[in-house]
Amino acid sequence: MMDHARDLASLREATDRLLSAVGELHNGHVTQESRLPGWSRGHVLAHLSRNADALVNVLEGRPMYVTAQARDADIERDAPRPLEAHLADLRQSAEAFQRAGAVPADWSRTVTLRNGVTDSVSRVPFRRWVEVELHHVDLGIGYELEDLPDEFVERETEFLAERFTGHPDVPSAGLSDGTRAWRTGREAAHPAITVSGGPADLLGWLAGRRDGSGLAVTGGPLPALPAL
Repeated sequence: MMDHARDLASLREATDRLLSAVGELHNGHVTQESRLPGWSRGHVLAHLSRNADALVNVLEGRPMYVTAQARDADIERDAPRPLEAHLADLRQSAEAFQRAGAVPADWSRTVTLRNGVTDSVSRVPFRRWVEVELHHVDLGIGYELEDLPDEFVERETEFLAERFTGHPDVPSAGLSDGTRAWRTGREAAHPAITVSGGPADLLGWLAGRRDGSGLAVTGGPLPALPAL
């Protein structure tokens, strides 16, 4: 089982970094494009706040979102708000998640997330940590994949490699960041290809944040990964 208490502490640190960075912006930055196609920085900030609310729902036994359409509508509604409104919402929603995570509970139970995905509730704080770290990078305000904590990079790389394991559209692959190794893709006695590179480039490719041009590939072309 995951160490949810430790992850909640790491999440708080990541959230503090995000709030400090966003606090240096001004209203004009909110409507500028983020690194996510079709989303402004306001969209990213709105998503982060509403995602915290949604994961509180999960912790408390409710559906993560009422509907996919409601999720999208809430983000569109909140995206154009002034910076101060975004900051207040980020703080309040983050604290609500921390409070929900501090309530004594059965951390071994299974919960249902978006699109019917199931997971141990003990992994929910880590999933929220992923949202905060990667979307901080997506804002394009000076926080890069190279700035992510080493523990986070290792764990998220492992999580994503596991996520693509057995996927019929991903060839069997061995992954390496120079010191650690993972397997992903279709099951096979030996990997069809090997993909190696620095931790940030490898995570960036797995997470759909980089095109993989900084990676070395042997045995075939770098596969196109399914959308997360």
